[in-house]
Amino acid sequence: MLILACFFLSPCLRAQSVDFDRWFTGGTLRLDCLREGSAQGDTVWVEHWIDRQSEWFGSRTQLLDPFDNGDYRVVMRDAVTGRELYSRGYSNLFREYKDTPEGKTVKARFEETLLVPMPKGKVLITLQKRDGSMRLQDQTVVEFDSQQDSLEKRQMLGDGWDDDVVQHPVSESLDVVFVMQGFKGVSYKEWTDAIYRMNGVFFGKEPFKSHIDEINTYFVSGDAGVEYNTFGADRYAMTFKVWQLHDVLGTIPCDHIIIVVNNEKYGGGAIYNFYSVTSLHKMAESVLPHELGHGIGGLADEYVDEDLSYADLHRTKYEPLEPNITNLVDFKSKWQSLLPEGTPVPTPKVEVPRTENGPLGVYEGAGYSSKGVYRPAMHCMMRDYAPFCPVCRERLEAVIGLYTE
Repeated sequence: MLILACFFLSPCLRAQSVDFDRWFTGGTLRLDCLREGSAQGDTVWVEHWIDRQSEWFGSRTQLLDPFDNGDYRVVMRDAVTGRELYSRGYSNLFREYKDTPEGKTVKARFEETLLVPMPKGKVLITLQKRDGSMRLQDQTVVEFDSQQDSLEKRQMLGDGWDDDVVQHPVSESLDVVFVMQGFKGVSYKEWTDAIYRMNGVFFGKEPFKSHIDEINTYFVSGDAGVEYNTFGADRYAMTFKVWQLHDVLGTIPCDHIIIVVNNEKYGGGAIYNFYSVTSLHKMAESVLPHELGHGIGGLADEYVDEDLSYADLHRTKYEPLEPNITNLVDFKSKWQSLLPEGTPVPTPKVEVPRTENGPLGVYEGAGYSSKGVYRPAMHCMMRDYAPFCPVCRERLEAVIGLYTE
């Protein structure tokens, strides 16, 4: 694999649709990457090229990412014409690490695993990142030829999986795999109680409830490497062992991964287009949908916590990427068109029952900040476990459609 110079694609090429059967074999290529750095800067490279030995589970018609979200993006281009064939935005824990006190000066390595359709011929795979003005720029470009480059193969490390709730063709569905950590050796009843509870939790809230006929759920038991107290937050439960996580998955289709930790401690977390985490805590019915807002929808937290090290994350001169918060730098790109005529911006707060969103507006207090960052509703799943507000639901519906339409 050869590291190449960066180049940029014209808008006309980017807008064209992609014929899946012309460009791809129908298989899946797994890229295990390493990102190393601090707030001072970072580099990223592909460490392992792996034949996942599974059919491509993603959409075969919507191959180009329509959302400008995520701190990073993987882009595949034809090596001859430069035509864009596949792209997806994503984030990882490094984005949060570099805002911690340690991350401001101390370099650390973070694993990334990217699953892309296996190309028929020679392609350029680009790993992009946001620059200081929030624009995506090519960071690393590598050449890959499926006909010549050797690929590793991996054995599945999971302890077995259950596909009783698989109902739909994988290329026309959102495929969600639950990795059940800490369930090795449990009784059959404990296992089935847990997986059916989690399946019910997933489909218990809108908009997932309305799309039950378009979503497949899978369950595998294995060690995902999740630990609590990530970056010093006791309730923040995440994994740094992303490669191990994907070894557990093996060949299971996965548009999104949910890790369920077998304990009753409150906590969880999520990374956009990477994975979501919950436990068996009694509040999992609320925690998991909230985390799916991050992991699947790329939504921001709407609550306030000025004590967090990244509380100033969205108080910048650039509009936040997440669709459900704004600092009013470019509000027209957010939910301005959805507001009822005459709605003041910002919008004065109103008293609304905790179980209701209330009128759509622009309410101050969101993205961990009490001042300068705004949210669409008084209450929402991304703030205090109320139902998803219309803005958040619209984005989740759009993402589900990316995999099912």
